[in-house]
Amino acid sequence: MPLDSKAAVEATRALPGIPRDADGPVFREPWEAQAFAMALALHARGLFTWSEWAAALASEIKRAQTAGDPDSGETYYRHWLAALEKLVSAKGLASSEIQHRYRDAWDHAADRTPHGSPITLRSEDFAPSFPDSNPEL
Repeated sequence: MPLDSKAAVEATRALPGIPRDADGPVFREPWEAQAFAMALALHARGLFTWSEWAAALASEIKRAQTAGDPDSGETYYRHWLAALEKLVSAKGLASSEIQHRYRDAWDHAADRTPHGSPITLRSEDFAPSFPDSNPEL
């Protein structure tokens, strides 16, 4: 998902805690940029204001710190993603259960996909798996 540079600049102004350098936001891994871009896209569609976002992110960071997160900056986008998931659920876009179902499906799809090949979802990725179950017991 390409980043809209104008929206990224707006976000870094509205949310000063974003890891950045002179050119704008910086990301250590591709999923961080994707989580950032998803938040920008949902904001652009009016799902939340930057004030709502800042409050949700601050709440998530505080929760993590209370649970022992050392707040070294390495977990910033984990908090970002957790806040995004909670807002998406609170706003009725997708429940936590639906989000977990898709996360599990993507994990199944990634497990069966050869390295370097595109990951695609199939209906069987949504089926529950019980590798250690034995129906005869």
